[in-house]
Amino acid sequence: MSTDTPADALIDLRPRRDDLLPGRNFIGHWCEARDGRRFDVHDPATGAVFASVPDSGAADARAAADAAHAAFAAWRQVPARQRAALVRRWHDLMMAHQDDLARLISREQGKPYAEARGEVVYAASYVQWFAEEAVRANGDVIPAPVSGRRMLALKEPVGVVAAITPWNFPAAMIARKIAPALAAGCTVVCKPAEDTPLTSLALVRLAEEAGLPAGVLHIVTASRERTPEVVDVWLDDPRVRKISFTGSTPVGRHLARRSADTLKKLSLELGGNAPFIVFADADLDAAVEGLMAAKFRNGGQTCVCPNRIYVQRAVHDAFVERLAARVQALVVAPATDARAQIGPMINARAVDKIDRHVRQAVAAGARVVVGGERLAALGANYYAPTVLTGVTHDMDCACEETFGPVAPVSAFDDEAEVVAAANATPYGLAAYFYSQDVRRIARVTDALEAGIIGVNEGATAAEAAPFGGVKASGYGREGSVHGLDEYLHLKYVCQGQLG
Repeated sequence: MSTDTPADALIDLRPRRDDLLPGRNFIGHWCEARDGRRFDVHDPATGAVFASVPDSGAADARAAADAAHAAFAAWRQVPARQRAALVRRWHDLMMAHQDDLARLISREQGKPYAEARGEVVYAASYVQWFAEEAVRANGDVIPAPVSGRRMLALKEPVGVVAAITPWNFPAAMIARKIAPALAAGCTVVCKPAEDTPLTSLALVRLAEEAGLPAGVLHIVTASRERTPEVVDVWLDDPRVRKISFTGSTPVGRHLARRSADTLKKLSLELGGNAPFIVFADADLDAAVEGLMAAKFRNGGQTCVCPNRIYVQRAVHDAFVERLAARVQALVVAPATDARAQIGPMINARAVDKIDRHVRQAVAAGARVVVGGERLAALGANYYAPTVLTGVTHDMDCACEETFGPVAPVSAFDDEAEVVAAANATPYGLAAYFYSQDVRRIARVTDALEAGIIGVNEGATAAEAAPFGGVKASGYGREGSVHGLDEYLHLKYVCQGQLG
């Protein structure tokens, strides 16, 4: 949060630059949907409509793919250092407009303003990273098995990329998909989440201001009802060579099936069911702080949030007592309140799911230690930060992503038992554990089935690290050198008669 914002101040969430709210698609230029339809954007804190954007259809999606395909031949030939400079200018503009972007994030997504400002920095870190990586997409010279031959492995951009982004991190998700695509020399069509289209449009406006050539980047907004119509165009188009999607596993499976006919390259960052394990030898204070960072960031609306918390029986009560005190102290408020630490959930469906999970757990024998109720006095989309104990593996909150501020705690006795429980899920995105035993750290790290492991750490994300999962949590990686490779393919060149 800005240091000049008093703790009891109200925050004005209107951006200072009006042109960061274009309210239109960008398909080579700012435009309405072909049929003129629009849909409303709601403030989750109040439910009020405060903006509208185009409700696009198949014709708009096709126009974006046409333009991206037409621009690809020229964009791929732009020297890597020039592409890097353009992407870096986009980063610089994001940071120069950090406050305005944060206001948009808080207004349409609901997270506290200080957290939204942090998201902008996080998003920009990916843009900076891939600007720097653009000049390091190196191939290989392969030692030839015979004389008179030269063998090369060249890295080339895959082509037109379709990016489909979620609502929970409207700046970070679009940045870590689009930045590597542009750095690699791909052109992009993008469909942001219907709940949070405004931040994405603002970021594309800044990319345009950075000097990105016409046709390289396009954004098409659509309502929940018309999203399949838009995405199906890209799935069916053989010119769209890659899909990058973050969202639910059922949708990811659908995209994989529908991509089979055109054999697209896929990056799928899907659902999670992260375990958080606290062994008796852990630093309990550190474990509580790690859990607070991992679980309650963005109100629990993250795919890597701990969804199952296992605490060794010898320290269970002490851990729960400390955790409950921290959770009880969280300030729940709209983003306009500078004190807010937990904001509203994204919509009523999200609150209904959270409430269903808590009620079902309690009916099955769990106990509410803190929270466990809607905060109707604040508005329809608020739920109290909650700690449950006595949670068993068959409860809904242990089997499904709650995607809310609920910490379900279970006791365990030994290492083998808890590792088996942690892995007893179709998902494998993130896992966390706390221990001071170096031998145990090695064993458990090897045994956990997840793409991301936090060892004595609750905040693992970084632009230099590969982000992604295994099993039903998808495949492909975002961030790191591996994230750039997702937008490149290899061309093997064998040249003979050189002797």
